[in-house]
Amino acid sequence: MLNPTKPFFSIPSFFRALIQIAKSFFVKATTYTFPCQLDRLADLEIDLLKNAGIEGVILDLDNTIVSEDDRYTSPGAETWIKQAKLQNLKFFILSNGKRQERAKAWSNRLEIPIINPARKPFPFAFRQALTSMQLEPKQVVVIGDSRHTDILGAWLVGCPSIQVATLPHPFRWWEKLFGKRVQTPYPSGHELWDNEFLCEKNSELKK
Repeated sequence: MLNPTKPFFSIPSFFRALIQIAKSFFVKATTYTFPCQLDRLADLEIDLLKNAGIEGVILDLDNTIVSEDDRYTSPGAETWIKQAKLQNLKFFILSNGKRQERAKAWSNRLEIPIINPARKPFPFAFRQALTSMQLEPKQVVVIGDSRHTDILGAWLVGCPSIQVATLPHPFRWWEKLFGKRVQTPYPSGHELWDNEFLCEKNSELKK
């Protein structure tokens, strides 16, 4: 008998079902040896990616590398990216952020091409990134903080994915509504780095 206090259907359950369908359809034949969730990018062992045949990384920007309010950066993320490049991993950034000058500034700083706005989870930008890197979906891992954009988009094009905890930032109404269903909160007490880069860059952009 249905529980009258709980809705028979909800938007979060619909998205979870859609994700599971996409996952089973696109990546059911491949098992990867790296984790599907991490607290931060720098916790990922590059050798695990290489051993799994990964040759490229599609990165999210906001709340994965830098908080969208420019307050924090993910500890060790830039060093991790440099080390991964030394091991010949290719990179591409897909960002849904609305501030294109800011996104371009980070693209230049990290020396990684970017599509902004990427309109994730729609597959078009993901496919552009794959074409640019000249890699197949199974050779590219998507890393981001949001299930409904980064992770869903990865599944729709057949890429494996890793969800990182979202950096602290002012939450939008829908983030407050759906909460942990779409993002994993950054662990309380974990190290955070102040963002100095765009504190200086923003003042230049406003001139």
